[in-house]
Amino acid sequence: MIKPTIAQKDVTKHILKTFNIRMSKKLGQNFLVDEKIVRGIVQAADISPGDTVLEIGPGIGTLTQGLAEAGAQVVAVELDLKLIDVLAETLAGYDNVRIIHGDILKVDIAAEVPAAPFKVVANLPYYITTPIIMGLLEARLPVSVLVTMIQKEVAARMVACPGTKDYGALSVAVQYFTQPRMMFDVPPVSFIPSPAVDSAVIRCLVRDQPAVAVADEKLFFRVVKAAFSQRRKTLNNALKTGIPADQIQPALAAAGIDGARRGETLSLQEFAALANCLK
Repeated sequence: MIKPTIAQKDVTKHILKTFNIRMSKKLGQNFLVDEKIVRGIVQAADISPGDTVLEIGPGIGTLTQGLAEAGAQVVAVELDLKLIDVLAETLAGYDNVRIIHGDILKVDIAAEVPAAPFKVVANLPYYITTPIIMGLLEARLPVSVLVTMIQKEVAARMVACPGTKDYGALSVAVQYFTQPRMMFDVPPVSFIPSPAVDSAVIRCLVRDQPAVAVADEKLFFRVVKAAFSQRRKTLNNALKTGIPADQIQPALAAAGIDGARRGETLSLQEFAALANCLK
């Protein structure tokens, strides 16, 4: 099918003007106008004809078009009601695209995307990146890979190693469920309007089993959250925000972890050992 490529500045501006669309700051809307970035995202997700893809926030259909042209069966969830009619026009003729109006945090994804496994591809609004990614992972949906374009600063945190300034609770959580890899940067000029920050595309291959074995997953994440709650404090003190004080020293000793260390120095394996000793 030969259609105008949406990921071009003049085409995007024409669509926005035709439908009288004003970008919503509340919804974090920035429209992608770089064909190379669209192709890069499709390649990062290794899209093949027949792949089932859940797209979050299709906007005016820029990335959706790239996925559809690659042969994917796309289920796209859009929150902004005024864009639903726009998508019906910009994606007209693509019988491999289904648009759903809804909030991705509330949509019954398992019902809407029955095929398994499926891939998640999205240009995510910065303000809600973490809740969406963690919601998908914690739901244990049959997702094989997530390829998302997000704020570069957040992407750096997701791939960070212990002992670095970017390493934190998000790093541990994402690496517990997936194998994340930074793919490429996306400059502000690739969007209209241009955001004030750089973006990046990150690929997260979902693990068949979590990176570490834990006896109590909720306790594991409670320990992680407590350890990073006050980064300047030692584990002896920081853990008190989520763990009974009388349990901390015995658990640290049993796990072979020095309580004078800070949470940012612990590996996933050490967090798992500590949580298992507390259990």
